[in-house]
Amino acid sequence: MIPSAVPILHSLKDLYSEAEYPAESLRYRKLADRLRTWTHHDSYSNGPQHDAVIWFSCPGRTELGGNHTDHNHGRVLAGSINLDTIAAVLPRQDSLVNIWSEGYKAFSVDLADISMHENEKGSSAALTRGLAAFLSKKAGGAKLRGFSACLDSTVLPGSGLSSSAAFEVLIGSIIAAVNGLAASPTELAIGGQFAENEYFGKPCGLMDQIACALGNICAIDFAQPAAPSIEQLAFDFSAHGYELVVVNSGSSHADLTDEYAGIPAEMKGVANFFGKQTLNEVLEQDILAQAPEIRKKMGDRAFLRALHFAAETQRAAGMKEALERGDLSAYFEMVRESGLSSWRLLQNIVPAGAVRDQNIAVALALTEKFLGREGACRVHGGGFAGTIQVYLPSRRIAEYIDYMKKVFGEAQVFPLQIRSHGVVCLDRI
Repeated sequence: MIPSAVPILHSLKDLYSEAEYPAESLRYRKLADRLRTWTHHDSYSNGPQHDAVIWFSCPGRTELGGNHTDHNHGRVLAGSINLDTIAAVLPRQDSLVNIWSEGYKAFSVDLADISMHENEKGSSAALTRGLAAFLSKKAGGAKLRGFSACLDSTVLPGSGLSSSAAFEVLIGSIIAAVNGLAASPTELAIGGQFAENEYFGKPCGLMDQIACALGNICAIDFAQPAAPSIEQLAFDFSAHGYELVVVNSGSSHADLTDEYAGIPAEMKGVANFFGKQTLNEVLEQDILAQAPEIRKKMGDRAFLRALHFAAETQRAAGMKEALERGDLSAYFEMVRESGLSSWRLLQNIVPAGAVRDQNIAVALALTEKFLGREGACRVHGGGFAGTIQVYLPSRRIAEYIDYMKKVFGEAQVFPLQIRSHGVVCLDRI
């Protein structure tokens, strides 16, 4: 069932496994101690009350199917993971937000002004202000009080596991809770996309935010983007003898904005050729029938990307059905098809002009050699840089880690589990 409000948990044991609990308990307590230390030096009047610490957790996500389909209102399959961004929070009486995040420079935002600031684009402050604007508007223009928060994340930036979406949904949930605003996890996800599009300045779909917000595996159809159709399912790959792994190729997403923006733009260009706004309104048979004219007007890459979309959006639905019936053979075959389509048609494996550095391609090629027909692999997320996704037999995971670390380094292979909870509030730890 899709949650109508952010769940409130009463213990870390409700969120983390028995094996994870000792380390997570220490992590939360250290975070609360840091928050109290930093807010002790808070120079603003009407500062936080130190006896009211509340905690939040929002997971990262892994894209299982539907590579670059959400922005053209297609279908996706995505799951939340057991890596998360957490926050220890102290509500304030004024409108100031102070955020300290481990490894980053602290920043402040005054929620008395929730207009878009051009000079903040590309920053966490922009995301915070954008989320505040979205939630204030939803509440009829409500004036918002602030908070002081200390964050820590195991969702590594640039890992392709949506650290930005986890941050957005987390901050949205804090703003809503501190101000007593009603907002479902799905609404917080929509607010995160709004903040990223309008305030941060990055065009993105909604898959990442929804997967982070809701938990489990989500099959999402974006045909009605303002009210996407969402189905949740639980599936434990390890119970079937396989591990879900991502491999960080070590390449950076920096300076790739044009590459990412080009994919939805070219897909929508083909949709416009048919008089439509997005490709979910166009049939594959019509794309094939108009191939000469599309190639002439839009170019070959746009034509190929449109073909990728047409098959990939259907494949995401098929992958969901395969998991529901427990058919991993069919599921893995579709994972392989998705990966091949991303490489040949979508062309988001190697940045344009990159000759010497092709990390994603190398990671995929090595993994395909290792796996044979045991399991499957594909590019993960936006592509061009970051991570690949691998399903491999549990008995071979140590062998695979040793195999890949020789090329990509010791800490670049990350086994994942699907997390049943999306964003949550904890009233105690």
